[in-house]
Amino acid sequence: MRSGAGLVTLGVPKSLCAAFTRIKLAEVMLLPLAETSDGCLSFKAYAKISEFIKRAQVLLIGPGLGRNTSTQKLVRKIVSKQPVKMVIDADGLNALVKDTAIFKARNLKTSRQIIITPHEKEMARLLNSSLLDVQKRRKEVAKKFAQYYNITIILKGHKSLVAGPKGEFYVNRTGNPGMATAGSGDVLAGIVSAFLGQGLTEFQAAKYAAYLHGIAGDLAARQMTQVSMIASDIIDQIPRAVKMSS
Repeated sequence: MRSGAGLVTLGVPKSLCAAFTRIKLAEVMLLPLAETSDGCLSFKAYAKISEFIKRAQVLLIGPGLGRNTSTQKLVRKIVSKQPVKMVIDADGLNALVKDTAIFKARNLKTSRQIIITPHEKEMARLLNSSLLDVQKRRKEVAKKFAQYYNITIILKGHKSLVAGPKGEFYVNRTGNPGMATAGSGDVLAGIVSAFLGQGLTEFQAAKYAAYLHGIAGDLAARQMTQVSMIASDIIDQIPRAVKMSS
């Protein structure tokens, strides 16, 4: 929301709605969804999600999902069936590790591309490759994956890489090592989604989000130090980063 998303709805297991209400998450709407016995999103939530997506401009799927089998089945069906603009991160990507063909199948149904935001370990899993191989061939890996599957990818890490399906390529030079902290990638995925919802192309949204995320991280490091900064510090600096980048 700090990046310009006017209205955000968070789909959560229905048993968590009371907890979110208690912490007064006033800026975010809640969509209670069917859950599994261990409190993860259930495949049974698909119908309600499908109906809600008709009113949405962008779907961000992945952060905080977990790896329950039913949840992963839900992710695969959403990705393959829903034509909405989509950003996939974290456990959303883990659900697709053995089924990346879904990207190809989806392309036959819609011209709306997907943006994925893996770190190097997640990229290695998607490729069924080693982390070392991805690290050695970061540029090649990102470009080939984006073009083969007709998607946009932010390969996170030192100097994050952004690759598009038509050969577009960008090396981000903002950011610092202190951003390698839990939740930082979720912040990036949120910025990407906000930009995509404002009408930027997939490559533009990914490129500018990576840049702005890094600027916010640099501002946070100056205030909190790289050692002490956490993901919410990056969020707090987004308004200043936006102002500096305008």
